[in-house]
Amino acid sequence: MSLRSICVFCGASPGATPIYREAAEALGRTLAARGITLVYGGGAVGLMGMVADAALAAGGQVIGIIPQSLKEAEIGHKGLTRLEVVDGMHARKARMAELSDAFIALPGGLGTLEELFEVWTWGQLGYHGKPLGLLEVNGFYDKLIDFLDHLVAERFVRDQHRGMLQVSPSPEALLDLLENWKPTVAPKWVDREPR
Repeated sequence: MSLRSICVFCGASPGATPIYREAAEALGRTLAARGITLVYGGGAVGLMGMVADAALAAGGQVIGIIPQSLKEAEIGHKGLTRLEVVDGMHARKARMAELSDAFIALPGGLGTLEELFEVWTWGQLGYHGKPLGLLEVNGFYDKLIDFLDHLVAERFVRDQHRGMLQVSPSPEALLDLLENWKPTVAPKWVDREPR
């Protein structure tokens, strides 16, 4: 699969340690080096601003999508290739998905998780066939990965749908996984037993 643009979900906070900044910057540089356009939430603060700044500094293209209501709070980035201001969060997520060939989540908070799970659900339901990835930084997502495996063991998620999410601590390796990912078709429902 040829990836021309990737949407990155990440925190508007820098996190507790410099390792998160380093990971965001490494991802931004790697996207630029591969000629992949970064699509993200349009903010200039936290990991959002860091991944965008790193991609731009490395000569990459960066498109930001930000709701008008968050333009001031997240401090809309003024140095992007393009910044689109939209009406709200639903429009933001839909536009980011429309512009992207794949999705990656860096560490982040509730918004990052919500964005990842929504786009994952869209894939599960067959609304798109785009790969998803977690950039695993310093064990940040370890407990989430364990819980996802628990969902499979408890038969609430199919193996095929769990397999839609690629995980790596390396930006280069994660991009390779996303480029080589093949969508699988499986019904969402694990069991269809009558009540």
